[in-house]
Amino acid sequence: MAADKEAMGRKTSTSSDLASPITEPVTTEELPAKDVEASPKDEPEYEWLTGMKLWAVMGPLILVFFLVLLDTTIISTAIPKITNHFNSLKDIGWYTASYQLASAVLQPLAGKLYVNFSNKWTFISFFALFEFGSLLCGVANSSKMLIVGRAVAGMGTAGLQNGAFTIISASVPLHKRPALIGILQALAQLGIVFGPLIGGALTQYTTWRWCFYINLPIGAVAAVLLVFDKIPDAYQKPPAMEVLRDIHHKLDLIGFVLFAPAVIMLLLAMLWGGNDYAWNSATVIGLFCGFGGLIIVWAAWNWYKKDDALIPISMITKTTVWSGCVVVGCLMAGLYIAAYYLPIYFQSVYGASPTMSGVYLLPNIIAALLAAVIAGKLVGMIGYYTPFAILAAILMSIGLGLCGMLGVNSSTGDWIGFQILFGVGRGMGMQMPIVAVQNRLPPTMAPLAIALCMFTGMLFGALFLSASATIFTNSLSTLIPKYSPGADVQAIVTAGATGFRDVVPLSQLPGILIAYAKSVNRVFYLCAALAALCLPFSFGLGWTNIKEKKKAAPQAKVEVNKGEETSSDSAV
Repeated sequence: MAADKEAMGRKTSTSSDLASPITEPVTTEELPAKDVEASPKDEPEYEWLTGMKLWAVMGPLILVFFLVLLDTTIISTAIPKITNHFNSLKDIGWYTASYQLASAVLQPLAGKLYVNFSNKWTFISFFALFEFGSLLCGVANSSKMLIVGRAVAGMGTAGLQNGAFTIISASVPLHKRPALIGILQALAQLGIVFGPLIGGALTQYTTWRWCFYINLPIGAVAAVLLVFDKIPDAYQKPPAMEVLRDIHHKLDLIGFVLFAPAVIMLLLAMLWGGNDYAWNSATVIGLFCGFGGLIIVWAAWNWYKKDDALIPISMITKTTVWSGCVVVGCLMAGLYIAAYYLPIYFQSVYGASPTMSGVYLLPNIIAALLAAVIAGKLVGMIGYYTPFAILAAILMSIGLGLCGMLGVNSSTGDWIGFQILFGVGRGMGMQMPIVAVQNRLPPTMAPLAIALCMFTGMLFGALFLSASATIFTNSLSTLIPKYSPGADVQAIVTAGATGFRDVVPLSQLPGILIAYAKSVNRVFYLCAALAALCLPFSFGLGWTNIKEKKKAAPQAKVEVNKGEETSSDSAV
């Protein structure tokens, strides 16, 4: 009898959860054994990670996540040297675009892999791919080889961010996840800020190749820890050979073949439009048409496959999921834009060095770190995450809007206070959509939802970074003649944020500084609008108390596990 019950429990947590859509908050009867404290007499007891076992997993996850985000910005200060080495100024856009494209298009497929294969070995495989891409970049003997290496590294990152969140969801109870996800994101996002500083130092004192080699020794430490760590799965997964025998069905490879090129064409159209090609050129129009045609075919196929699709219909139609995707997308787009343009403001208007511009970002970093940890703990205590997402959208939109007021004569107190405001907002809000989709979906669908959120973040980041670059350059082109008549606009734009002081006479400098400040302001208006857009969608994350699941269990079962719950609560 016990064996029959165990088999029934496993069947419920693997097949039926994925096949049946969830339209209402999951009750205790519907949840797998992991999310309801069950009596040992009914089901096998699930052991959450606590204490040193938990932090042995969190340590390498934070390290890997840091390297991924570091890799997105470390190349920015090395690009001038790289283009000089390969004489490849025409390829400059591809050094970033190839990384972003590869990472974005593989996100949904990565979610499918986490559904069907071991969390541990799937994560390690993606990390190995990322490290191999870094090695290719470091030893590149041509610009094309470097672009290929960046694409391979981007493919690796596709399964690392969502993989880290998936592993955390399998390691600790739901009410502990906000704090751990907040810590992971806050510490890892240091990579975005310090990337240009580390890249500049390595390029100046060694060689630009160390911008990629740096991932190898640090990654080796993380890999060793991951191999020997006990990394759990949220449910019993089928044997790998069984999945491989039916891999085209399990992973929906046809759906991926339709989806990936459609997304690539959209991103290329946005990257090239207004830069390499005019918006009304045949190339850009053709890319948009190709995207439209393929995405319609993919949508029809996705509907036909239903819950076996690359992006299951029953998942994407849930308010929590699509609202969470929009919130993550807008937050990450605002974060990437701010990470690029605050240093531009400091280096152009203030005349700060790259190192000092990184130091000037510390108010934002520290505020986000503290807010992420405190908000995560508070969510675990009160059980509701949506109020924090709403407050985060308000604080971010106000803080970023105020950054749109920074000018030539702004005080130190201004840019410190504005950064603290939106730093608290982003630290508080980033993990809430991830917690929301984990709360509203069974474990078999959670990796897909997390991957979709990460895909949306990458997509919005790429699209709005392109839009911000267009806003900035167009603004400079119109404001420089207005505030500094007679200045050579093309020479100033080509010289960049740190080089224009060497190509203009002192008499023109005040007007150019005003033009730079106002151009950065307009970019921050876009950031503020994105943050404000999070507000209405934050209400769609749901109002289910994440602690209610434990309260809903029969009183006798709670008594049996009371001691275990107490010891688990002390882990975070």
